[in-house]
Amino acid sequence: MPATYHYVATPLLKHYLSSFANSATYSIAAAETVNTEEKMKAIAFSCFLFLLFLGGYSLPSKQQDIYEYLWNNNMDIATKTLQVDFLRQMQRGSLQAERYVNFTLQDINYLLNVTKMLQEMSEKVTKPEDVKAFMIGRYKSYQSFADFMLSQYFLKDEPRINPTPAMKKYLSDYRAVMKNANDPIYFAVALLPCSRLWVWLSNKVDIPNTSPYYTWKKDNMSGHPEKHYKALLNKHLNTSEKVQKANAIFRMQMQNENNFFASS
Repeated sequence: MPATYHYVATPLLKHYLSSFANSATYSIAAAETVNTEEKMKAIAFSCFLFLLFLGGYSLPSKQQDIYEYLWNNNMDIATKTLQVDFLRQMQRGSLQAERYVNFTLQDINYLLNVTKMLQEMSEKVTKPEDVKAFMIGRYKSYQSFADFMLSQYFLKDEPRINPTPAMKKYLSDYRAVMKNANDPIYFAVALLPCSRLWVWLSNKVDIPNTSPYYTWKKDNMSGHPEKHYKALLNKHLNTSEKVQKANAIFRMQMQNENNFFASS
């Protein structure tokens, strides 16, 4: 039966509501000692934290499949991405070759940078054992694919590719998760949107096998990210607080994917 999502008055939600009220009161009181502009910033920041908690976040039940929950809860971005001009032109066969070349170069840049991050994570994550194994496994897979891509395009050494603004932000958000997250499971969450979205998009786009872009569809439509992510995320995202944080990271990365396609 399809999962349903709803807001529930859990102790966690009550805690956040209480915390918001207290933090807002504190921020306003503290702001009395500074100028009006700083006072308004303090109030706005407290409101932002509260809206960030409520915005688009619904608590899954204890039995909820978190792997599926993250995807279903952010399906609006997937649907929006399917409608971008780049993919519409690809389906019509009218996409200019230069746009596809630029898209591929940015994708290679993404692959090389994320591979380096995975190498770092595979070396520094020592526990839990299954998360460590995940990082090592993903690093080896990404490195193998990076070597293949460089060979396929006759690139002897790692090319110097200037990232577009969308790609620059995407990679910056990856680094922020890697640096600031207090649990390596969130880096796994940050990786998932790319893996899952590309499979979904390639299965949705209507590209005939006579199209020069059919290769993109064929190469991406048969992936199975659930083999690497599902059990891991369902095991470690085991509290409402962790699910909330994971959902925020997942949504951020889904939007980064949308920005990449939309700007290509």
